[in-house]
Amino acid sequence: MWRRLIFTAAAACATVGSAAIAQQTTTPPGNTGNSAWRPASDLQKHSARQSAPLADDSAGSHSPQPNSPAPSSDGPSTFPHDGGQVWHEYDISPYTARVTSTNHPELAIVDWVLRETGYEAWHTEPLAVLSANRRTLRVYHTPQMQKLVADLVNRFVNSQAAAYTFSLRLMTLDSPDWRISAQRLMRSVPAQTPGVNAWLLAQEDAAILVRQLHERSDYREHSSPYLVVNNGQTTTVSSMRGRSYVREVRPRPHSATGFEAAPGQVDEGFNLDFSPLLSADRRIIDASIKCEIDQVESLVPVMIDVPTADAPRQRTEFETPQITRYRFHERFRWPVDQVLLVGLGMVALPMPVDGKPLVPGLPLFGSSPPRADLLILVECKGPSPAAADNSSYLPSRQSQATIYRGRY
Repeated sequence: MWRRLIFTAAAACATVGSAAIAQQTTTPPGNTGNSAWRPASDLQKHSARQSAPLADDSAGSHSPQPNSPAPSSDGPSTFPHDGGQVWHEYDISPYTARVTSTNHPELAIVDWVLRETGYEAWHTEPLAVLSANRRTLRVYHTPQMQKLVADLVNRFVNSQAAAYTFSLRLMTLDSPDWRISAQRLMRSVPAQTPGVNAWLLAQEDAAILVRQLHERSDYREHSSPYLVVNNGQTTTVSSMRGRSYVREVRPRPHSATGFEAAPGQVDEGFNLDFSPLLSADRRIIDASIKCEIDQVESLVPVMIDVPTADAPRQRTEFETPQITRYRFHERFRWPVDQVLLVGLGMVALPMPVDGKPLVPGLPLFGSSPPRADLLILVECKGPSPAAADNSSYLPSRQSQATIYRGRY
């Protein structure tokens, strides 16, 4: 009897299980209620993925999604050339092997390529490549762009990084009336920055102008007049100082005063970047001049209440710097036997000046931040003495520039 009942129950369970399996295998693909369903083709793909080796583990979690485009790892031969681009490699080792002032002299070539051609030409259509190491500059661009790059590389490689001496003077005067007597000595040239003027002078006239400016009582010079710069590299003239102030006041209930003054510091002064590049025949100078001036006009005090049990009316102050920032960046081109003079206008003084009252103990009322007419004078003095032995490739008039010996 019991055996017959057990056999009947087992048969009923088998019948119910078979019906459930049949219902599951006939569920249509559009029914999302059963997430375990997959078509046969998907199951085969899934099995293949499970059995395949994990070759992309080294790529981390950035592997492409199933619907995202897969990145291409092919070489330059598969690059798009819809603009007629071609691949060229330039040997720049004759230049980089002689530059010891920086660990990456090849970056100067990249910077000048970008200055000459524009940044947009390498980041828009057509597809372009610009890459460099100490031996090779690799370029993928149109034939017209390749010609510009080849001419520029030629200016670096043929000079073999010869070091040139430049006179770079940063001068200020309280008034721009110096132009009255100097106007006859100067020839105006275009400048793109609003408020900036530029002139060219003969070397003899530049010497006369500097002598006239030295005789003025408001004349100040803020830089060493002579720099030795490798052709195409950048040198920096800088004078900065830190100015301390009370940045904020923090409550400290357990201290004697009940507060803590948090100090801060802001830098003021100037940075002048100068990057000259001579033409292949050494007769023209291309130079990028970048000047940045930060001036703390004043420290504006703010009073704040910091009461304590012993001093309920106690007050102290913190300060907020009032800063003037001047930025100038432009490129100039002029003959090597002439002198470039750039007037930046009445700007913040490049060197900090602390105003002092006429009567000790009395503050200056109605005083304004100091301003001055800022001048930058640039003159090429020829190859440095260390490069004189290798100057046989220079034009004769360029080698004659060394006879001035700093007199101008």
